[in-house]
Amino acid sequence: MIGILIIAHGNLGESLIHCMSHVLGKKPPQLMHFAVGTDDDPTDLLPHAQQLVKQLDTGEGVLILSDIYGASPCNLVIKLLSPNQVEGVAGVNLPMLVRVLNYRDKPIKFCLEKAISGGRDGVVHFTKSGCDHNDKQIND
Repeated sequence: MIGILIIAHGNLGESLIHCMSHVLGKKPPQLMHFAVGTDDDPTDLLPHAQQLVKQLDTGEGVLILSDIYGASPCNLVIKLLSPNQVEGVAGVNLPMLVRVLNYRDKPIKFCLEKAISGGRDGVVHFTKSGCDHNDKQIND
């Protein structure tokens, strides 16, 4: 099973895991978070993040989900990446996490693709009459 680590600002990772635990009725295994504060230096955080990756990896790899591409948590993730073993995706949201948890028994590249599609497809314009999956733009 692929390990999943959420590295994000503040308590976002903890909140996402709490929501998933509520949805599933229990905390999923091999799922952890690592909070990055506004005053934290990613270089100082690296050893702890490396330890979490090692702890989550049972041989099938670790997928790291981060919040904003280019921000401190993502910059930390970049230092942890190892092709086909430790992969990263920015833009974590609850639909992404749901998708990843449903496919984490597949190879890491497949899981990576599902994370991206889950995050993207989970953003939907909706109205009182329902969801419009064909609506690609929001008009001003």
